[in-house]
Parts: sequence; structure tokens; C-alpha cells
Amino acid sequence: MNKKKILYIDDEELNVKLFAHNFSRNFDVVTGLSGIDGLALLEKNPDIKVVISDMKMPYMHGLEFIAIASEKYREKKYFILTGFDITEEIQHALDSKLIVKYFSKPLNVKEIETAINEVLLYIQTF
Repeated sequence: MNKKKILYIDDEELNVKLFAHNFSRNFDVVTGLSGIDGLALLEKNPDIKVVISDMKMPYMHGLEFIAIASEKYREKKYFILTGFDITEEIQHALDSKLIVKYFSKPLNVKEIETAINEVLLYIQTF
């Protein structure tokens, strides 16, 4: 089976390991610890279809990273994962279609997997 490649960015190494552990059975998971890592990984891995980023990170928060990434990689689908309630900034990102959805921590594997599969199916249709 050819696993679809997804990118997860979070500045907390434990969260990165947990995410990879939970999703590597069904996806080829690429991870990074910052928005800068994320941009470099997108450059090196053009076959990444889905990007999930933590919101609160030093230097560049998740939506800043996604805004920069989506300028160059418009075809990818972006999600935010946050330990906080939805903010006005996240709501605006949803309304403007910068992100497909936001997820709350602790991560709900089933919810995230379902959303990833839905966007992958959508991408394949077009």
C-alpha cells in the first residue's frame, strides 16, 4: 500500500513523537519542530498532501507558518491543532479557507484521521 505523506509540526518533541506513533500505521508521517522546519520539509517532500501544525510555537505560530506555506503550496490542505479554544484568528483562517479545520488537544486520533482521509479523497477526485 502506498501511504500518503502528511506533515506534522509542533515545537514539543513529545507531541511530535505521539503524533507519529498514532498516525504512522496509515500515513507516511514527516515531522518538524518549527515553522522553519516545516517550510524546509515541504520543499524536500513535494508529495506531502496534508499539513497539520500546532498553533502556539515560538518565533512563528502555526497560522503564520501555514500562511507562508500556502502561498507556495496552494494545493496542500492545512489544519491547526491547538490546546486552546478557537480564537478569532483561527476562526478567520477557517472562514478564509486558509485551514480546513482545527483540532483540539489532546488529539483525537479518529477525528483527525477521518478529516485527513476526507481531504485526501477530495484531492484525488480533482
